Amino acid sequence: MSMSAQIKALDESKGIQHLLDAAYEVLQNPIAMFDTTYALQAHTDITSDDPLWNELVTTGTFSMETQVFFANECFTEEVANADRLVVLKSAKLAYDRILCNVFNRDMIKVANVIIVESNQPFGEEEPAALMELTDKISRIIREDEYYSAYGRASHQAMIRDLLDGRIRDPLIHAPHVQILYEGFNDYLYVAVVSLPQGGNPQDTRKQFYDLLTSAYPSFKFAVYGDDIVMLMSSKHSSFDEKLFFDVQNNPFKENNLFVGISSSFENLYLLREHYDNALAAREEGLAANDGRRVFHSG
Repeated sequence: MSMSAQIKALDESKGIQHLLDAAYEVLQNPIAMFDTTYALQAHTDITSDDPLWNELVTTGTFSMETQVFFANECFTEEVANADRLVVLKSAKLAYDRILCNVFNRDMIKVANVIIVESNQPFGEEEPAALMELTDKISRIIREDEYYSAYGRASHQAMIRDLLDGRIRDPLIHAPHVQILYEGFNDYLYVAVVSLPQGGNPQDTRKQFYDLLTSAYPSFKFAVYGDDIVMLMSSKHSSFDEKLFFDVQNNPFKENNLFVGISSSFENLYLLREHYDNALAAREEGLAANDGRRVFHSG
């Protein structure tokens, strides 16, 4: 029986840790799962002489020094650009490894499964077998509210960090920022939605955050200050309101909301500049008081 067939036969009802342990019996190499911030989620309890494996399982993450190493070896870029699976090789690695992406029910990348070639050499079957294992894990987490919330939460955290300037180095942060590009087209826009005043601000933000994420599931969102920020994309560099919103029937008109839209951009590290651009568009539009709800820069 092939490795893939053996992995496919494993009982996923017993959870992720059981799957990793059972998969080890088939694949005979250490396997771990970590989220998109490199926080360890599960691993096989296997002794290895691989330094990076030992760092991950003893500290629960990878140090900034190791993340710089990943970037310098182009692993960061390879992982960020991989649709499903990537083989990581380097003369500076003790062992090769194979990494596969895990997606939640909203098809947001939330974790990686990695296998390290420390016990026995990889053959032709390991990539397909690891994808089979990752598919099983993805099915498990589709029913897990933590990973469902984690997808949106990770988008929100990255948007806030970009706006606050905590994410500045493309070399180090590319794999995290790259997640914001997933499912998007060539040109980005940032929108800033003003919320009604009065009542409990926290409840108001949650109410409209839930409303907008439901109305526009392809956008990425963050609550930032008193506003909601929406990150959107288009194939076109010129803004057309009808491409993003139902002009006659949308949450802005129905709920007395006003939104400023930035000019188009392609580099997420310029998010703060275009956020300010969207804020200015909204304020200029409100000052004009001409009945519109959506105001575009320029």
